[in-house]
Amino acid sequence: MDADRHLLANLVLARGEVDRLAERRADAPWQAERRRDPRSRVIRVCDGAALVRTQQEAAVELDLVPAPSVPETADLTFLGVDEADVAYFAEHVGSRDDLPEFDGASWSDLRMVGAALDSRDAGLMVTAVALDNWLRTHARCPRCGAVTEFNAAGWSRRCPEDGSEHFPRTDPAVIVLVRDRDDRALLGRQGRWAPGWFSTLAGFVESGESAEAALRREIHEEAGVVIADGPDDIRYLGSQPWPFPCSLMLGYHAWTDDPAIDVDGDEITEARWFTRDELAAACASGDVRLPPPVSIARRLVERWYGAELPGTWSRA
Repeated sequence: MDADRHLLANLVLARGEVDRLAERRADAPWQAERRRDPRSRVIRVCDGAALVRTQQEAAVELDLVPAPSVPETADLTFLGVDEADVAYFAEHVGSRDDLPEFDGASWSDLRMVGAALDSRDAGLMVTAVALDNWLRTHARCPRCGAVTEFNAAGWSRRCPEDGSEHFPRTDPAVIVLVRDRDDRALLGRQGRWAPGWFSTLAGFVESGESAEAALRREIHEEAGVVIADGPDDIRYLGSQPWPFPCSLMLGYHAWTDDPAIDVDGDEITEARWFTRDELAAACASGDVRLPPPVSIARRLVERWYGAELPGTWSRA
């Protein structure tokens, strides 16, 4: 049980090596100077994907271009600077057709390449994709409907009509591996998923609700399982951004005294308890496929199991 108390380390989409340098976002002269600096680099993003390059031994890296090569009229989001004082920006491409694949660079979805990127590139891509999703869907003022203006190097939008300022949205969600007193793990599947796909249970934190209350509510709603109320029956293990489009996943293990299952039949159509041996055998045979390494769900399962498990699903 002591090992269960340690936070999950090196979550794939929680990595990053740049200083966001938030105090420079509204500094227009500084931003302009960094955009002119030939050392500054730009990641191109569009609809959850970025241009990347595959190197030897299947290593993947962002296709970063010099900032001065991007048209001055383009709105660039400032992502931060690294230890060498190199500044990074994101260009938000309207359509992948506007910037087709070329010279070895290809558009790749964050869910597909996130685990293959190093810490710097993973952090840059997560932030760029999250901001790109927000900028695309919040072009108008929620107060008056006017078209808002790009502001603070992409970290806010300002309404020119009423002067209001609007900031990127982040939706907290709980994601939970439920365990019973025999130390079995509860996994579920949605009806729209491919056969054999199983994962942990998850749901959004509602307005006026704590994360722990959301955890209890979601598990009961989806699987009919009641989480025990002991002081150690809910254990927080870490978080990572999940910008699809704007979630922050809060990862937990939680325990129940009653393993009876009653799925809602709507979001969750099947839920099963697994012993470690049962899950290992099902993964090895392909009868069960777990989420990819980029997901915190897999890390929650493998923390319980005690080692890596074979097999994964792919949305490609």
